[in-house]
Amino acid sequence: MKRLIRSTLLASACAAVCALSAMPPGAAAATSQTLTFGVDPTFPPFESKTPDGSFVGFDIDLGNAICAEMNVQCKWVEQGFDGMIPALKARKFDAILSAMTATPARRAQIDFTDKLYGGSARLVAPTGSTLQPTVDSLRGHRIGVQQGAVQESYARAEWAPKGVTIVSYQSPDQIYEDLATGRLDASFQASVQADLGFLRTPRGKSFAFAGAEVKDPRATGDGIAIGARKGDEQLIAKINQAIGAIRKNGTYDKLQHKYFSFDIYGD
Repeated sequence: MKRLIRSTLLASACAAVCALSAMPPGAAAATSQTLTFGVDPTFPPFESKTPDGSFVGFDIDLGNAICAEMNVQCKWVEQGFDGMIPALKARKFDAILSAMTATPARRAQIDFTDKLYGGSARLVAPTGSTLQPTVDSLRGHRIGVQQGAVQESYARAEWAPKGVTIVSYQSPDQIYEDLATGRLDASFQASVQADLGFLRTPRGKSFAFAGAEVKDPRATGDGIAIGARKGDEQLIAKINQAIGAIRKNGTYDKLQHKYFSFDIYGD
C-alpha cells in the first residue's frame, strides 16, 4: 500500500511539473493569483521606501491598482535599477514597474506593456547656470547620471566621446549630494523625477533646469512602461487590459492628481 501511494504521489508530481513545463512562456504568471513587480525604491515620487520598509509612490499606487483590476495580489521585490533586467530574466519577479523607459535597446532584451506615462529628460544645474544640453556647452564639465537609466546611455554615447565627463550613480540621492557640494556641474535625468524629487525640495532651492528638454528618442524612449520577459504575451495582455481599465474608470487620473499638478501621461 505504501509503495502504491508513493508511486501515485510521484506520478502526480511528475504530471504537475510536465504540465507547467508545457505551458507557453508567461502562462504561469498570467494565471497566478500573485503578480510580483521588481522596483528600485530610490525615485520619489515614483517609488521610495518608508522607515517601516513599505514601498510608496506613484508607481506603487499604479501597480496596486493594476493588480486590483486583475484580481491578483500585488507583491514588490526591491532591486537595483542597473540589475533590473537581468533579475527579470532570472525570474526573481514577474515584471518591472520602476519608472523604466521603453527604449529600442531594452526592447531587444525584454518586452513592454502599453505606456504608463511620458518621460522627458533635462539638465539640472545651479540657478543662473548657462549650461545647455549640447556638446559645446558641456565639454569639460562633470555631469551626473543615474546608473542604468536611459539618460546615462544617451550621455555616454552623445557627450562622453566629445570631452564631457559622465559620472554614474546608483541613486538620485547620490547625484543630488554631489550637485549640492559642487562635485558635479549638472545632472541629466528624467524631468519629473528631478523636479519633484529635488528641485521642489529644500535641498534643491539653489538649482533649476538648465536649457530645454532633450527630445531625442535615445534620451526619452517611448515613455515609461512595465517590462516583462520575452514571450510573456499573456501577462502583457492582461496588464494592458488593466491599464486601459484604470485609465477609463478614472483611477489613473485620481492617482496622478495625488502626486502631480499636470497630466503626466502626455501625448
